[in-house]
Amino acid sequence: METSDGSVHSTRLGRPSWVGLGALVLLVALTAVGYAAGLWKVLVVAWVAFLAMAGFAPLGARAAGTNDARRLVWGYGLAAGAMVTSAAVFLLPQAIGFDPRIGGFGVAAGLLAGYGSHTLGHRLAHVETDFDTTTVEISAHALSAGLIIGLVYAAMPELGLLLGLAIVSHKGPAGYAAARRLAGHGKSPTALLLPAAGVGLTAIPMALWTPPNAATVNAAIFGFAAGVFLHVAMDFLPRCEQGSEVGQVAALSDDAHELLDRLRNHAVASTALGAGVVFVAWLLVGP
Repeated sequence: METSDGSVHSTRLGRPSWVGLGALVLLVALTAVGYAAGLWKVLVVAWVAFLAMAGFAPLGARAAGTNDARRLVWGYGLAAGAMVTSAAVFLLPQAIGFDPRIGGFGVAAGLLAGYGSHTLGHRLAHVETDFDTTTVEISAHALSAGLIIGLVYAAMPELGLLLGLAIVSHKGPAGYAAARRLAGHGKSPTALLLPAAGVGLTAIPMALWTPPNAATVNAAIFGFAAGVFLHVAMDFLPRCEQGSEVGQVAALSDDAHELLDRLRNHAVASTALGAGVVFVAWLLVGP
């Protein structure tokens, strides 16, 4: 099928992913468990994450083969700005408040763990042929993020929804970009049901656990959470360079170099706006 800009978009997608469909069934089952336990905040975050990624995936699949670099930049930038601000405002102060040194070690451990999961995701890209490297990486991100979200809400149930919702704000643009890539390679976007459900798959069981009420333990939990989410946020910062994902999409344009120059302005504006949205939400409703 030829698109309006002359590029070719294949409509032949691969078979549905049984791993993705199984993840959705498991999420529904865990939701019943979480509902019985009264974990409504974690359930809201889990299902917002699922609906955001699953909802944006069809749009990304339809955009395969088209030049939508500006849309990618704004999606990634808004999510990254919101996540950086949320981690810095809602998690770092908690970690340092409980124990500055343990909290600092937790941040370092979280950053390194985030880097490790991202890097090892490349090695796991061949687990299932329905998956590509990007899908495996965001699945690892989702499962690890769910662990931390569940642990944070278990340690401090009084936390509001704003933290969790801001942390999963990247699910929409991530689903869009990943589905675009999968469809471009003739693979079914149903593989994205795994990372879409991933937050809930790990957050709900973890939220059922009651961690020890000790300052050092809480400092480690919140520090580790801050480190992981800061890594994920930095990973989603729009990179408007040749060879980056945005650069590859921009290369479809006749004026790719000039477009990348313009997109750098959009990258800065989108991240600033994402951070500002969290700030305004904090002023209005609190954490």
